[in-house]
Amino acid sequence: MLIDNFGRQINYLRISVTDRCDFRCVYCMAEEMTFLPRNQLLNFEELESIAQAFVKLGVNKIRITGGEPLIRKDITTLINRLSSIERLKELTLTTNGSHLKHYAKDLVSAGIKRINISLDSLQAKRFAKITRTGKLQDVLSGIEAALDAGLNIKLNSVILKNRNSDEVLDLVNFAIQKHIDISFIEEMPLGTITSHQRGQEFISSESLREIIQQKHLLIANQNSLTNSGPSRYWQIVNSTSRIGFISPHSENFCTTCNRVRLTATGRLLLCLGNEHSIDLKAVIRQHPGDQERLKQAIKDSLFIKPKKHDFSLTEPVQILRFMNATGG
Repeated sequence: MLIDNFGRQINYLRISVTDRCDFRCVYCMAEEMTFLPRNQLLNFEELESIAQAFVKLGVNKIRITGGEPLIRKDITTLINRLSSIERLKELTLTTNGSHLKHYAKDLVSAGIKRINISLDSLQAKRFAKITRTGKLQDVLSGIEAALDAGLNIKLNSVILKNRNSDEVLDLVNFAIQKHIDISFIEEMPLGTITSHQRGQEFISSESLREIIQQKHLLIANQNSLTNSGPSRYWQIVNSTSRIGFISPHSENFCTTCNRVRLTATGRLLLCLGNEHSIDLKAVIRQHPGDQERLKQAIKDSLFIKPKKHDFSLTEPVQILRFMNATGG
């Protein structure tokens, strides 16, 4: 098992397959982006090798992320290979939904059963403004295609006070109508942005619950902290849908952290909100095929996994990498 210095077992790996995205969401990246040359990315063999090493060390859940993972060429080939790894219990994917109408059935065939879809607005003009390049109808069509294909869906919504907080109930009602879950996310201060002031746009999870509870009765899910992600879930009474809250500022979840992130260039990030990392690409390219050396590098990395992040809404940005370079 992978155990860090604070007694936390790491059983969840998020793998970014690209830093590229067809959206430019205001909270995620700058409007004008320079993406990595494709030759700097890990190839499928390298991604599979690293995934195998993690599974041998006790990781039982892997999530494929980006950027937008569905724009990586031949992505279903990689998914097929990862889903075939022995002892891997769950392979999931996070997407902006724009390509789902073309990929939903192929994802199921390749071994994906659950996906997260980003959806920050149900108003077409506002959606276009938040994503800068996205079309709402593409995502809505993708959600329908995913439901038709039998995928288990959770929506993710980043809520900003002066941009989309008035849509919280609409988003909840949409999730109820579709019989799916939804998580609301406090904005994370990754990368320097100029589109808004993060402190002024911040709205806490508690404030969102107060808005929702004006129309829906919520019951806290006491088992939510045992899930493999940071969402704290509440059940909507008289509905199959749950509402999750991911609260890096107001309800810190670091004590239960069970995950690490692999960037598309092979850097293993030990914490979303810190720069502690090691270069696994260097290990596998200097010692190709040496799984023992790779596993030892992974185990050694846990010595530098920090206790917690120190996100701040008022101090200058400490983490200069954008979310698309972090891995979802």
